[in-house]
This record gives sequence, structure tokens and C-alpha cells, in this order.
Amino acid sequence: MRTRETRRRLFWHGVFLFLLGLLAGVAVPAFANPRMGLAAHLAGVMSGTFLAVLGALWGELRLSPRMTAVAFWLVLYGMYVGWAAVLLAAVFDTSMLTPMAGAGHTAAAWQEAVVNAALLTSAPAAIAACLPILWGLRGRVWPNDP
Repeated sequence: MRTRETRRRLFWHGVFLFLLGLLAGVAVPAFANPRMGLAAHLAGVMSGTFLAVLGALWGELRLSPRMTAVAFWLVLYGMYVGWAAVLLAAVFDTSMLTPMAGAGHTAAAWQEAVVNAALLTSAPAAIAACLPILWGLRGRVWPNDP
């Protein structure tokens, strides 16, 4: 993956996810669980901001091309699916994995299963993406680096 192209893609996805988060915020009163809708709004805005910041520092990463691609796709999966899971939790009125924002709400078993699967895969993906990113940002790599 070319660094400049990847940076632009991360910026684009960051602004897009930020926009989706803003739109979720406008729709908060319409959700079956407005408190979870607020969580979806915040998740979208924060995830979008994270992707934009990641785009800004992407050129500083010192990773192999393969690890760069793995980190890129993991972070996109983690941010988008994580946001979508919280949004679906607000729409479906689920509460199994979100006991604080979902307290007192119940949903069909299949709805809980969809939200749970998304949450249980997106969080590890986001965490797994942060590990190579942190590794790629570690100290000086070349003797002449400032």
C-alpha cells in the first residue's frame, strides 16, 4: 500500500465515519434506546476522529508492507463494525453486552446475537490494529533519524 494513498483513504474514512456519527446524533430521539443512540453518536464521532488522526501519522509508521496492510484493514473493520454494532444496539434495543446503556431494554435473541457478534469481533480487531501501529511508531529506526 502506498503511504500517500493510504493516508488519504484514512482521512476520507475518518471524515465519513465522523459524518455518520453526527447523523446518528441527530437521530438519537428516534432510536428504540435513545441512550444507546447517544453512544452510537459518540462512537462514530470518536472513531472518525481516530481514523483521521491515524491518517495524519500514517507516514511515520515503520512497518513491513504486509503488516501495514493488516493494520489498515483491522483498524477500518474495528472502527466501522464497532460503530455499526452500537447503532444496531440502539435500533434493536439490545442490552446483553451493553448493560449500562441498555439497562431495562430487551430484544429478540437473533438481534442480541447480531450485535454481540459485531461487538465481540470489532473490539479485538481495533485492539489488534493498535499493536502493530504502536510497534511501527516506536523510537528511532535509522541511525540518522533525528
